Amino acid sequence: MSTVVVIGGGYGGSAVAKALDAEADVVLVEPRDAFVNAAGSLRALTRPDWAGNLFFPYDALLTRGRVVRDRAVSVDPRGVTLASGERIEADHLVLATGSSYTYPGKPSAESTADALDDLRRTHKELADAGHVLIAGAGPVGLELAGEIKEVWPDKRVTVVDPGAELMPGFLPQMREELHKALAERDIEVRLGTSVTPSVEPGRLNTFTAGDITADIWFRAHGVRINSGYLADGRLTTPGPRGTVAVTSGLNVVGYDHVYALGDLADLPEAKMAGYAMQHAEVVAANISARLRGEEPTATYDPAPHPMILLPLGSRGGVGQFPSPDGPFVVPVETVVEYKGADLFTGRFAAQFGIER
Repeated sequence: MSTVVVIGGGYGGSAVAKALDAEADVVLVEPRDAFVNAAGSLRALTRPDWAGNLFFPYDALLTRGRVVRDRAVSVDPRGVTLASGERIEADHLVLATGSSYTYPGKPSAESTADALDDLRRTHKELADAGHVLIAGAGPVGLELAGEIKEVWPDKRVTVVDPGAELMPGFLPQMREELHKALAERDIEVRLGTSVTPSVEPGRLNTFTAGDITADIWFRAHGVRINSGYLADGRLTTPGPRGTVAVTSGLNVVGYDHVYALGDLADLPEAKMAGYAMQHAEVVAANISARLRGEEPTATYDPAPHPMILLPLGSRGGVGQFPSPDGPFVVPVETVVEYKGADLFTGRFAAQFGIER
């Protein structure tokens, strides 16, 4: 039976591994002890009693395959070398290492226990802050502001961003609804403003930056593609942003048995979990075809318009979906139903065979 090695157990990698588990010898390489649903990180920060919902152990993900808790340090067309020195040969390779993001947008610790400790510590410091500064008015910064205001409606929250407008590239109607929702929650947004406090983020420590005095701040920008294990060029050379060129079938250019998906893939779209899960369907279908001795036919075409579900707490938010007739704004009820209420907890509990 063919061996499929999936490097990275995030949104895309775990989905590919599970989809192919019955058809191949699947090896999932992942340094964490559990899948982290990063969409819930900000709620886990503001509600430590909910934080356990963020983590899904890999124990029940695969029935036949195995999960190797290790980190890839080099990949070549024949397999992967791990930090431990172990070598795993592969008939099919899937690169799904995603990206890193500043805490608390994504937990930095690799063990669930350590990540929970970090979140509880930061929660205590946040709870005692009167004024919170968030640097970055993208989806992460705005969602963090919404989660803070839902738990502590009387806290002062200021979001700053050097850009001239909120969520550029999205429909004006959606951006108008976003401004209204932020104003209703008394979230102050300062555009065209860039500050870098001199104190450590995520720590209670009153500071002044420019004309803003606050008690704690969080950085909500700084995506870093996890492609360091490709630096030796034995398989491919990442581009300037750390991404990897792929074909319409999500093959790494030059190889018909190696795939890249999620944030690692060089595609003209935002780095979002929803896209990674769509990539996973294409990759799984193409590998499955090859396992049957057939030519793969699944392709991925990035949507011409961006999509987003942007909750502001569990009961509000804005969103935009694509359609054949162009993008459209979704009602707040859709944002809450599809994401805001449980931040995909139910979906991943089913995928990982866990009752929540």
